[in-house]
Amino acid sequence: MFRAHHRRVRIFFGVSDAILVVAAFVAAYWIRASLNERAAGFEREFFLTVPVAVLLAGYSVAMWLALGAWWQIYDRIDAAHKRVILRDAFRQCLVGAAAVVLLQFLLRLELSRSFLGIFAITAWMLLCLFRLNASRLLGAFRREFGAPNFVMVVGTGDAALRIGRQIEDAAAYGVRLTGFLAEPEDPSAAEITLRQTYPVRALSELTELLQRHVIDEIIFAVDSRRLAGLEDIFLLCDEEGVRTRVAVDFFPHVNSHVYLDRLGASPLLTFSATPHDEIRLLVKRATDVLLAGAALVLLSPFLLVIALLIKLTSPGPAVFRQVRCGLNGRRFVFYKFRSMSADAEARRAELEHLNERTTVFKMKNDPRLTPVGRWLRKFSIDEWPQLWNVLKGDMSLVGPRPPLPAEVEQYERWQRRRLRMRPGLTCLWVVSGRDRVDFDTWMRLDMQYIDTWSLALDWKIILRTIPQVLTGRGAH
Repeated sequence: MFRAHHRRVRIFFGVSDAILVVAAFVAAYWIRASLNERAAGFEREFFLTVPVAVLLAGYSVAMWLALGAWWQIYDRIDAAHKRVILRDAFRQCLVGAAAVVLLQFLLRLELSRSFLGIFAITAWMLLCLFRLNASRLLGAFRREFGAPNFVMVVGTGDAALRIGRQIEDAAAYGVRLTGFLAEPEDPSAAEITLRQTYPVRALSELTELLQRHVIDEIIFAVDSRRLAGLEDIFLLCDEEGVRTRVAVDFFPHVNSHVYLDRLGASPLLTFSATPHDEIRLLVKRATDVLLAGAALVLLSPFLLVIALLIKLTSPGPAVFRQVRCGLNGRRFVFYKFRSMSADAEARRAELEHLNERTTVFKMKNDPRLTPVGRWLRKFSIDEWPQLWNVLKGDMSLVGPRPPLPAEVEQYERWQRRRLRMRPGLTCLWVVSGRDRVDFDTWMRLDMQYIDTWSLALDWKIILRTIPQVLTGRGAH
């Protein structure tokens, strides 16, 4: 499978091991402490101070993770036979418990032998129970929280078919083969059958396919001598922000970040015009969930008051729902407090001649704004319901603002790359003037954010957004 997917699975099992070892430690301590010493034949009471307990639990987690990594247990849990899972967990717990005994000897701690035995057995049972059900748990986790990764393959020869089969092998990790793209020189075929049947489309149709379908990645599996004639296709993908991978040793002239990845035994050169560091993106997502969840809890009384105020001052729903384009063109329902009259969408046509922007609709003193809505817009309070979009994963706290599908249809090709980053509540253009920024500058600032993205940049934008919103500067 792709290295990024492999890394995520390893992190998943590492985190689960840490949680289960701590749970086993706490359970063993509780069981040993709750036993009746005299009836059970114990000679003395067992007790650990908080610092010693934290030290032992932390040391145990470190040892279990180190052993799992050393024996490469996390690389094979989801595909291993049950006997292998039981064996790996047993030796991991046995050696881990021995390491705790060694630490006890070195630090001259007085640990109960029964506690150590209960700890090792409980850890083994918990690890086996979890790992034996790991495939189902991973599948449920991906269904609920992970969108599938849609891939197309350029080529119809043996190399392309081999890549197609390897993508099918990686289906359990969320990778989906959606079809093949044929060059004019390739033998004409309407479809290719592997485990499933896939359509074959002409490579000349790629522009239309990118506009009308969700395509996350494209793999080029063609003869290296023919790659030189595909530079326009690489540039198209580069401008669109589509991640491309090459299954041969050829280096096309594109500006994307290039790195080597691997699918099964096939080396792939990857060209990414958007951030691709899975660890940092995972930290970004975790930050989104924590901050959005905390904000929703803290703001919940105010959200109810604002919703009631909207309902009392103008007819119509308190929350406005609209379809927007998210990551890689995925459509989602976008929420915000209604700041306009209920018939605002129907009245837009009569105001088009007053539009101050190209592609998007913006105007000062919009007559459709309600008195309460004008105030909500000024301080961006109408955007608060989008915290739910952030929590769901449709949006991020920081990222390009989510466009309407009709706006995306009017994008120039280079502007479509902004769809390759998860949309956000705030971005560079918000802290650079908000509604005073013209459309082209807005687009270029989004590209600047994508090209220079880092976790530090996200925090910088968040901190700069707070005074911008509190003062209402730049809002129409």
